[in-house]
Amino acid sequence: MATIAFQGELGAYSHQACHEARPDHTPLPCPTFEDCIEAVREGRADLAMLPVENSTYGRVADIHSLLPHSGLHIVEEAFVRVHINLLAVPGTTLDQVKIAQSHTVLLGQCRDFLSGHGIRPRVGADTAGSAMQVAQAGDPSVAALASEMAGTIYGLDLLARHIEDHDRNTTRFLIMSVDPTRPAPGSGPIKTTFVFRVRNIPAALYKAMGGFATNGVNMTKLESYMVDGSFSATQFYSDIEGHPDDPAVARALEELAYFTSSLDILGVYPADPDHFDGGAG
Repeated sequence: MATIAFQGELGAYSHQACHEARPDHTPLPCPTFEDCIEAVREGRADLAMLPVENSTYGRVADIHSLLPHSGLHIVEEAFVRVHINLLAVPGTTLDQVKIAQSHTVLLGQCRDFLSGHGIRPRVGADTAGSAMQVAQAGDPSVAALASEMAGTIYGLDLLARHIEDHDRNTTRFLIMSVDPTRPAPGSGPIKTTFVFRVRNIPAALYKAMGGFATNGVNMTKLESYMVDGSFSATQFYSDIEGHPDDPAVARALEELAYFTSSLDILGVYPADPDHFDGGAG
């Protein structure tokens, strides 16, 4: 059976993404994002599931800097609705819980529920890891904030479901492979992801972006980050709607290449139809 690597413990939201997008793959937990990438490069996994951004907290740190040198290619995107649940050892009642443990990001996403029930937050290494620790400790006063999948895996009771403050919290993932696969132009909604560095000339970024506007190509993401710890070396990460073989996209990328010192396409892949604008911008 094919294998898909993810960062975290079994029951993590990345595991949930693997289960939903590739239910026929065996999940492979990895300690770090680098380990996920290495597992695919070494052939221990066929795919990697990597989170790139969250609708509430923005981009996932380190991912953008890892992708260009990973040797992997984006073959698909996946979205997971992040539902937060309060999990405790069997037999626990809600009034017994005094502490909720989880990743710091999740703790910040359900402040209203915790304060309303007098529960103190405690930072844990991650969500599924916190659920595992709660199960091992067996203390009814300490609960975990994690996915329902984590509760099932570690044998915890579900005391409260979907307690997040915001009802649209979603994480976007990229499915990565050693082998690039490109859908045919016109086969449906398509995204192209690439990274580039602009040449050291006045208004280079402005000029580089002009081709997308004049050709009616919708750019859904443009982010910058420093390279090698230098304030003067900046790399840009971008998502656009369309295929490089589409005439408008080809013209826009040709114009971009003129103003850049490097341009690398990380993937051309089917866009999730529920998260595809399909317009010009």
